[in-house]
Amino acid sequence: MKFHRTTVNAVVETLKEVFENGSYADKAIGAVLKQNSKWGARDRNFIAETSYQMVRWWRLINESLGEEASSVHHFYKLFATWQLLNGNEIPEWTEFAGLDKTKIIEKANELKQIRKYRESIPDWMDELGCQELGEELWTKELAELNKMAKLVLRVNTLKTNVEAVRLRLNEKQIESYTLPNFPDALISIRRQNFYRLEEYTNGMLEIQDASSQLVAPFMKLEPGMKVIDACAGAGGKSLHIAAMMKNKGEIVSMDVDESKLAELNKRAARAGISIIKTKLINPKQINELTNTADRLLLDVPCSGLGVLRRKPFDKWKLSMESIEEKRKIQHDILQNYTCMLKPGGILIYATCSILPSENQLQIECFLNEHKNQFELIEDRKVLPSEGFDGFYMASIKKN
Repeated sequence: MKFHRTTVNAVVETLKEVFENGSYADKAIGAVLKQNSKWGARDRNFIAETSYQMVRWWRLINESLGEEASSVHHFYKLFATWQLLNGNEIPEWTEFAGLDKTKIIEKANELKQIRKYRESIPDWMDELGCQELGEELWTKELAELNKMAKLVLRVNTLKTNVEAVRLRLNEKQIESYTLPNFPDALISIRRQNFYRLEEYTNGMLEIQDASSQLVAPFMKLEPGMKVIDACAGAGGKSLHIAAMMKNKGEIVSMDVDESKLAELNKRAARAGISIIKTKLINPKQINELTNTADRLLLDVPCSGLGVLRRKPFDKWKLSMESIEEKRKIQHDILQNYTCMLKPGGILIYATCSILPSENQLQIECFLNEHKNQFELIEDRKVLPSEGFDGFYMASIKKN
């Protein structure tokens, strides 16, 4: 492989932005790519994919290099280390001077005998995963979380159908395939910027992981219902709920972040959805909506350990303290938001975590604290080894 200074510099700049300034990888990559409009698809892919993969394997790379971050060329040496670990030869640049290929590869092979280095995660995360899932299952799922995520689309059935979109994409040389048991999903064979495609801008499709697409069907929706999505964010699930309800009924999409709700309003307009109303969530709004919802979706803040494929930088942002804080928030949301559900209505609790402490145990605690008021109908956990994001859903009836 031939390396070019401009693209290598771009990768280094991205990594510095991520690890020195704390930027999320996707935002850092996007900012760097905007700097040079002359980069073609190959260069842009190299910068994005190399940056993402280095973020994903950051600990293994650093431990294999075995140098303190004191050198002015440290990030370049990390880049070179990653290339050597992938079997590529590096050019004789000043920035790469002094690297010992044999020593680096031997060190990496030694490290790979230990799971926390092999899978490139912090010590505390490895201990937590083992404690909650057991050694065997954690080892299996962790390996899956270090694979590249598939690019999954959701077709907006208010405007079209899956086969029609698949054929339209095929005409543009964008190959995709359907997914059994996911009626609205298409998998793109190659990574592609769908945001510029007509099919996206006219609201025929959204980008939404297959596991996330399980939530709306799990809710047992019917047209005409009143649904509250109380942790809606930018509204991917609200949009799917509206499509399943055939744009008939009422959806109240709530969040603490006004900018996310503004984005949801744009997405709803693009999708041709008229039944979504957005509201900032606060005690007054909760009180006004008491006993009104047929369905209440609580897609609560969580560790996100089920989505590390797509968000590898979370490995380095998370901490045991931040997960404990998320658990407290989950508990508080269950305590304070469930009054909006009418008697006989159904609460759907969801996370993109694979930790029982955020999932089954959180629901057990809620049910124990509200004996005879709520009953579990069913729950479902989706593991990364099933091919998509790790996810958890519980369906709970209010008596």
